[in-house]
Amino acid sequence: AVVSTQSTGDSKLRSGNKEQTEEELEELLDKVMVLFRFIQGKDIFEAFYKKDLAKRLLMSKSASIDSEKSMLGKLKRECGSQFTFKLEGMFKDMAVSKDLMLSYKERETEGVDLSVTVLTTGYWPSYPTDSVIIPAQISAVLDKYKTYYLNKHSGRKLTWQHSLSFCTIKATFGDDSSTERKLDLRKELNVSVYQGLVLFLFNNSSKLSYSSIAESTAIEEEELCRVLQSLACGKTRVLKKLPPGKDINNTDNFEFNVDFRHKLFKFKINQIQTKETAEENINTTEKVFQDRQYQIDAAVVRIMKARKTMQHSLLVSELYNQLKFPVKPVDIKKRIESLIERDYVERSKDDKNVYHYVA
Repeated sequence: AVVSTQSTGDSKLRSGNKEQTEEELEELLDKVMVLFRFIQGKDIFEAFYKKDLAKRLLMSKSASIDSEKSMLGKLKRECGSQFTFKLEGMFKDMAVSKDLMLSYKERETEGVDLSVTVLTTGYWPSYPTDSVIIPAQISAVLDKYKTYYLNKHSGRKLTWQHSLSFCTIKATFGDDSSTERKLDLRKELNVSVYQGLVLFLFNNSSKLSYSSIAESTAIEEEELCRVLQSLACGKTRVLKKLPPGKDINNTDNFEFNVDFRHKLFKFKINQIQTKETAEENINTTEKVFQDRQYQIDAAVVRIMKARKTMQHSLLVSELYNQLKFPVKPVDIKKRIESLIERDYVERSKDDKNVYHYVA
């Protein structure tokens, strides 16, 4: 119920949703909130909501920023500012990054139109870091911005998340025998950075092997297969795969498709999406349960530090009052045992149902 309620909200807040007006969307969000009030594990809802909100914001897929902020306000009124603190931080990061880019572009007039969004660790979902090989001329542009940012914010650390990034590449198709006007053969491709890294290699070679692409980009194998499928096997085949086929093999070769044509001057090459699997949902839920353990530990230590000595039943009762998610007595018992092992609390020698705080 938690995931399905969140999925409904996500689908309606996405930019592809053209079924509803602002007023109808607002009415729908009110209905979502009615369901939300019956959810016990609101922290699970929050985890999935944060993950989907991040996608909408970073990929510019939100149907309406006003509706996003309206939903945030509803959650804040319902659960308090602590519940929405990280979500509000995400919106703050977007606004601060926009202002920072305006300031940066006033002083830098380089040929590359750069746009950077700085994400505060802790506000956003965690993303895996990568170590792909960025071309020197692009890396120089990124380094210049990094220097600018760190000079304004000393003591901070920037890590590029290339897996979340996009770029626009200018390409010219056709060859010397092409009869079309050169202007009609020039295109602008909106692609992911991974797709861009692969296409960039064909500036120097018209034909490349899978292994040489893998070596030159250092893109992880599974991701590279998806990238090459999108460029050579999808609807927009700017590369030719040799031999032809839908599956990518490490023995394949790829050529720049000089015969490629498209009616639009600027278009997007869609990525091969990995559908959100049951396993991914389980991983998100497990992270929430891990966070719950930390919260139980913190609550026990906080209570025991204030009370010094406490009976088990009274401690459990106090935990139920403080914790904002459902918890079983057996889980509380496990966390107390863990704290005893780590010398945060100890059992009374006279009564095993009584705990003492260890200073």
